[in-house]
Amino acid sequence: MSSCILIFYISLALLQAQPGPPLSEADRLYADRANLESARRAADIWRQALAADARNFDAAWKLARADYWIGGHAPENDRRAVYETGIDAGRAAAAAQPDRPEGHFWLAANMGALAESFGLRQGIKYRKPIKAELETVLRIDPAFQEGSADRALGRWYYKVPGLFGGSHKEAEAHLRASLKYNPNSTASHYFLAELLLDDGRKEEGRAELQKVLDAPLHPDWTPEDREFKEKARRLLK
Repeated sequence: MSSCILIFYISLALLQAQPGPPLSEADRLYADRANLESARRAADIWRQALAADARNFDAAWKLARADYWIGGHAPENDRRAVYETGIDAGRAAAAAQPDRPEGHFWLAANMGALAESFGLRQGIKYRKPIKAELETVLRIDPAFQEGSADRALGRWYYKVPGLFGGSHKEAEAHLRASLKYNPNSTASHYFLAELLLDDGRKEEGRAELQKVLDAPLHPDWTPEDREFKEKARRLLK
């Protein structure tokens, strides 16, 4: 009997020691994120890696990035949980390597998506932390992801009411700053178009929307580019 028990525990230990899918497989799956199931499978691999090692920086920030994408395409009832998981993963990445921009940025992105999706209370709750994380990215590497921190801060200043620190002037300055790093950014041009149209600068806004449509697809951000192009077409109509 004792030998059977010993064999059972040895077998169990060997099973638990089996490695999960390699992280390179998660990268491959995430590249196909336009297929949402591929993005979910990638997130599962990074989640398993992070559960095995809470200091796994790459697994943490990539999980936060994946949750941001998945949350934006999930059924409404599932979004909060996905974004909250992304926030936790972003915090883990920022704690593991505080001098790297990835964790800070994707933490801010998930907080921002949660704030934008779930009303004023969430917006007030995350308003200051979002800004602080994005300003941290600017201090570490303003060119990170082709000016993504400036782009997101432009969105922050546009979305936050003036009473709480928002400013269309600051929003425009940050969005235009982001375009120094990638003049063809569909996200920056689209967000700038929304701001200009909201300010009654219709011709300038239409010109920015046309830039979205004319921009080449970025090899790393093709799914996002396609979505911004579709939004620009709808807004132009």
